[in-house]
Amino acid sequence: MFVFRILGPNYLQFRRGLNTKLLQHVRPLGNSSPFYKGNATVSNCKAKISGKTPRRAVLYVPGNDERKIQKISSLKVDCVVLDCEDGVAINRKEDARNTIAKCIPNLLETSKSEICARVNSVSSGLYQEDLETIFRNKFMPQAVMLPKVEKWQEIETFFDSINPILKPRQHSVVKLVIFIETALGLINLKEIIESTIANSCATNLLFEGIVFGSDDFCASIGVERTKNSDELLYARQKIIANAKAYDLQAIDMVHIDYKDHEGLETQSIEGASMGFTGKQVIHPGQIEIVQKCFSPSVDRIKWAQELIQAFKEHQKLGQGAFTFHGRMIDMPLLRQAESIVDMSLILENNN
Repeated sequence: MFVFRILGPNYLQFRRGLNTKLLQHVRPLGNSSPFYKGNATVSNCKAKISGKTPRRAVLYVPGNDERKIQKISSLKVDCVVLDCEDGVAINRKEDARNTIAKCIPNLLETSKSEICARVNSVSSGLYQEDLETIFRNKFMPQAVMLPKVEKWQEIETFFDSINPILKPRQHSVVKLVIFIETALGLINLKEIIESTIANSCATNLLFEGIVFGSDDFCASIGVERTKNSDELLYARQKIIANAKAYDLQAIDMVHIDYKDHEGLETQSIEGASMGFTGKQVIHPGQIEIVQKCFSPSVDRIKWAQELIQAFKEHQKLGQGAFTFHGRMIDMPLLRQAESIVDMSLILENNN
């Protein structure tokens, strides 16, 4: 692999040492947290909140539409979400969960995309049927997405429901992504994240990311969605800040006008520059644009490689702080560089 050859065979060993140093600086879940459970620090739960699965484009497919589901294997998209929630009418929920369960084995065999299932929200009262139908089968989706989370108690309830289903299959890892879609969920975000981390530590669920549901959020605060999305700036920034504080992915809002490719590109570039790691899409025609915008450029990868190499050399010389390209290097910048290199390696392996 191109990046690995440049950095040398000791890169992975170096990264493990680097992670140990970084974790000394990041411990949001301590004894003072109301969700602290025994040894549930970020350090000890690191494997449970590792957002390394590429989700540059997250495509929704209605779970009851078998014709669209059969086309998934032909799509080059990072993540496909088989939907039981907003994309499915209330009288088709049972069809959706049954169709998803039936189609999962073939999708896992034929598609290179991550196959996820979005169940209904805890508050809907429908999520338990979704879990029972979709996750008790021999073949499960690779991830579960939980929408409309508004308070940490919903996280506790969700884990109480899914743990008995996954417990007999302790060697089967399922990833978890949650949605923030209301003003109440945004206000309670820190507690929601900490509750999810603490619960994940004792299960085979890997907590990896947060999705921003912009249209439900607009309804929640009583505003109309505008083209420039100024009304969503605070919410988007808060999602990013909280996600990055806990080493999670942040998935940006949908660009509703799927025929507006120019607007999609502009919004994707904006989201990536803000710190989002990916974007929701609702049409296959949006995939290529979004995934390009959320991929590290060749120049950016080169910068990250050189920064990490410079750090490694300064560590050998026993030097702490140093300058790189005219900037003082601190841990956040180093973490940014390692994330870029990690993602470039993952994307190269997936191609």
